Amino acid sequence: MISNFKTIHIGTFIKKRVDELNLDSERLSKILNTSEDEVEKIYSSINIHAELMLKLSKYLKYDFFRIYSQHLLLYSPSSKSDKSSALPQFKKNIYTKEIIDYVVELIQTERKSMPEIVEEYRIPKSTLFRWMTKYKKEN
Repeated sequence: MISNFKTIHIGTFIKKRVDELNLDSERLSKILNTSEDEVEKIYSSINIHAELMLKLSKYLKYDFFRIYSQHLLLYSPSSKSDKSSALPQFKKNIYTKEIIDYVVELIQTERKSMPEIVEEYRIPKSTLFRWMTKYKKEN
């Protein structure tokens, strides 16, 4: 399954994970100490509070924050890190298998060309060529 990392509807991802684990809304509502109606609201939410997402990530054993990290990798402008910041510094160019699969599939299905990907996602051409050679799926 390829995900659209540009538009994130977190409730849909949570619902998919709950379904994968064969859980029902009643069980989840007990875990979250809330009503089943509130659980249904979570499923229809475009965004949720970070603390609730952390609880869900732990209970459902899935890192929902990573969906947003993937979005940042693809859509945030590349910039030099601010060494004077007191915040933790992370490398931007660490691409996950999901990102690589997503980009390779975009190219193979001709939804985007290599120049479009270089321009839009700022992934170097040499990296794209390496991915296409290594991860290309045969039809």
